[in-house]
Amino acid sequence: MATQDITAEQFNDTINDNEIVLVDFWASWCGPCRAFAPTYSASSDKHPDVVYAKVDTEAEQQLAAAADIRSIPTLMAFKKGKLVFNQAGALPPAALEDLVQKIKEFDIDAAIAAEQANPSDA
Repeated sequence: MATQDITAEQFNDTINDNEIVLVDFWASWCGPCRAFAPTYSASSDKHPDVVYAKVDTEAEQQLAAAADIRSIPTLMAFKKGKLVFNQAGALPPAALEDLVQKIKEFDIDAAIAAEQANPSDA
């Protein structure tokens, strides 16, 4: 599955309507963003069950601000609508592959249950 550009209007539906969503916050003038793009795209081809979204921080400045993006590229990962990963910086291919595997294996339902059982720990 190829990457898809999303806007602020599509953001919530995209992360809530899909099991796993990776979001790459980037800008066309950002060298590390351009360097990361082929790695991100190649990973999307390996994992058609994962949505690989891209947010252009220049075109979507309000969304970038709402997501508290301070540097780019920033990669966020959501599972069942919950943020499970948020890190600035381009990942090398092996690290991105490892991240995708860990997200697939992560038991978000158990994490949500534990959070609800111990709300003071949140």
